[in-house]
Amino acid sequence: MADAVGNRKTGLPLGEARAEQRIQAVAAAETILGERYPDALFAIAAGSILRGDGTPSSDIDLVVLHEQLDAAWRESFTTGGFPVEAFVHDFETLNWFVDQDVAGGYPVLLDMVAGGTVIGRDIGRGEVLQAQARARLSCVPDELAAERRNALRYHITDLLDDLKDERPPAEIRGITIALHQPLCDLALLGRGHWSGKGKWLPRLLQRLDPELAQRFDDAFRLAGEGQADALVALAQDELGRHGGRLFDGDRRDAPPAARRPGGLSG
Repeated sequence: MADAVGNRKTGLPLGEARAEQRIQAVAAAETILGERYPDALFAIAAGSILRGDGTPSSDIDLVVLHEQLDAAWRESFTTGGFPVEAFVHDFETLNWFVDQDVAGGYPVLLDMVAGGTVIGRDIGRGEVLQAQARARLSCVPDELAAERRNALRYHITDLLDDLKDERPPAEIRGITIALHQPLCDLALLGRGHWSGKGKWLPRLLQRLDPELAQRFDDAFRLAGEGQADALVALAQDELGRHGGRLFDGDRRDAPPAARRPGGLSG
């Protein structure tokens, strides 16, 4: 199918079509940088197109670096036929957002910086920033803290209890969808590997352990067809690595400031 798409849209084999798409994406990113962010020091163009595995609908992720800004921002737009998601920062705002991502176990912005293509007038500083990002990505995430681990255990346990009951296929699919992120988080973070979101999760599982990735894929596919036994077994095995199911005795206190006077109507 992919080869057919590449040939239909460009007349080129898929590999050549993707190489051409990458060249066009870099050129578009350079134009965007010059016209939209003329004061920027450099930018890093990232995403599947830049990695050489883009699809016709892939976008460009563009991390734009200034010397100093009042505040960072993110914006989306389309230019040159490419949808673009721009993350506009100075070095201190980038540090803050990367720290937030890393603390959550999802180093999305860090991965963009580490794996993208540097463009702009200060390539050297961009390459230094990339080296720092790669070094930080190479470090394993902090050990899964008890509070985060127990929150995942509780969430997965709650969804498993729902999944074990007799339910219409549509409800099983809904529970299955809700279970995917926390179960992947427990599998990845619980083994000392970074986690991610959406389409990145199968890729990260594949990097970690191809057999485990296949088990996840099979279990969620079958559950989506209304056959949940394999997914229940997978979830129970992953829970077993971290103390098992969690319901009785679970307690999480709200912060003292979590209150508002007045009625529910606001």
